[in-house]
Amino acid sequence: MGLFYPRTGCKMPKKVAKGKLEDRLLMKREPAWDKLSKKERDAAGELSVEYRKFLDDAKTEREAVKAIAIYAGARGFHPLESNPHTRPGTRLIYIWKNKCVALAVIGKEPITSGISLVASHIDAPRLDLKQNPLHEEAETHIALLRTHYYGGIKKYQWATIPLALHGKVILRDGKEVEIIVGENPDDPVFTIEDVAPHLYRQSQAKRHLDEGLKGEELHAIVGTLPIDEKGHKGRTKLLVLDLLNKKYGMTEEDFASSELELVPAGKARDVGFDRSLVLGYGQDDRACAFTSLNAICDIGIPKKTAVALFFDKEEVGSEGNTGAHSRLMEGVIARLLQHTEGSCRGAMLRMALENTVALSGDTTSGLDPLFKDVHEASNAAHAGYGVVLTKFTGSGGKFSSNDASAEYVSRIRRLLNENKIPWQSAELGKVDEGGGGTIAKFMAEYGMDVIDLGPCVLSLHAPMELTSKADIYCTKRVYLKFLEGL
Repeated sequence: MGLFYPRTGCKMPKKVAKGKLEDRLLMKREPAWDKLSKKERDAAGELSVEYRKFLDDAKTEREAVKAIAIYAGARGFHPLESNPHTRPGTRLIYIWKNKCVALAVIGKEPITSGISLVASHIDAPRLDLKQNPLHEEAETHIALLRTHYYGGIKKYQWATIPLALHGKVILRDGKEVEIIVGENPDDPVFTIEDVAPHLYRQSQAKRHLDEGLKGEELHAIVGTLPIDEKGHKGRTKLLVLDLLNKKYGMTEEDFASSELELVPAGKARDVGFDRSLVLGYGQDDRACAFTSLNAICDIGIPKKTAVALFFDKEEVGSEGNTGAHSRLMEGVIARLLQHTEGSCRGAMLRMALENTVALSGDTTSGLDPLFKDVHEASNAAHAGYGVVLTKFTGSGGKFSSNDASAEYVSRIRRLLNENKIPWQSAELGKVDEGGGGTIAKFMAEYGMDVIDLGPCVLSLHAPMELTSKADIYCTKRVYLKFLEGL
């Protein structure tokens, strides 16, 4: 202090009231619950009921698209293709390959001035069935489904839990069949067996934790009853195929043209005596998908056209024709330009993309109370402390990341503070501990300003994840204010 004050010409203050400087200068970290009114707490509880239902209805990307379309349709959104004439306030929906969806509310300003965009992803880590999944272990007569895990998982977490089978099969004649088994109370479920602790010391205990169960050991039990016809090889497999044929018209060859996923069975639940947390599958990133869906359905006529975009394939790098690395975003904005302006020249599209402001709706890992050492505490997200602003993602030296500018962070920070929305800034773990990517970097390629913003998750990428109801509520609020216009 002796060095500082003389250089500025200031005099050392004689006395500072206790706590005054702290209040003025220090950033406070407080639970969001302390900042929410009774009315807001009640609203958070009501929102969580809708949220849990969405998690139950949207366990795959295809189911998420259906759930979003039903939710938006009930709130005045109509297919983009059937609305040739648009005006401010028109609510449009566009579905891409049944795995991505865009919702738009036409604003007062032309689309070339940019849009307000919240983009999230609706895929989640899971177990996909292999192309030829069904087999029988001859010695045990147990029929199993071979799987290939999708996204970043701890493989051992997927053993000995009830699993449900969700997906679609295209039969030989082209007929499409939807399959969901394991969600109704009377349904059977499936599971992956694990070796007993009495027997694992030599075969499993010496493995690295990451190989407690190997990828090729993630086989789900689907039957043990042999078919009555003796003399056949694979009698249990044959019975399973017979049941599938009678129920769905399937033969073994039809697995080749299927998209079948094993996901945790059961409904999302409240957690804790205080019911302050939500436990459910796929909250990364359906927490952001639901809150952006709910937000865009609540806006009136925005300044700029508001768009909520829901991508597939983020958990495997956003590749393919339904990932954020595709041209889908360009296609959506081009269609909106065509509808509102009557044409879409290249220069118009580039101008619209460059003038767009965006939020990459994605989650981050919350500070784990039992494994604090993987986080740097002052830059870790805390569950129940509000929405998380993540300036950059990636790993190590910020590789494979978007890094938002100070100017854009300032705009979002003012939006949060002016609307009294509890928030925190954080990154995903220590610098060299790990990290992760989001779709933000693909959006930034168009020149738009973008930053990651969403709730934090405990047990991230586990079969069942945890979020705070306060954080879900705060996320919905900031998405709503953002979509209404910065």
